[in-house]
Amino acid sequence: MVEIVFENECHRSAAYDGTENIGEGIFTPSEKIWTIDSIRVDEKHSGQGIARKLVDEIVEEARKAGVKITPICSYAFHLFQKEEKYCDVWSK
Repeated sequence: MVEIVFENECHRSAAYDGTENIGEGIFTPSEKIWTIDSIRVDEKHSGQGIARKLVDEIVEEARKAGVKITPICSYAFHLFQKEEKYCDVWSK
């Protein structure tokens, strides 16, 4: 079973299959805006919705921190354009 973990000290959300890191969402924090730089999932785990969960984890933590998000990563940007649920945190 895949577990998504927010690792603030590493500036990422990470996906683990047991102890194996199979994906990560990297962000750059600042005082008011976090930038999602990249979302990566191992090829053998693609198509399972893990990338979306990595973005969602960063978004959830950004809401808690009261910051906005700028999605630089093309995948995250596409999600932000497509889904209204990100409107409250999107720094356009």
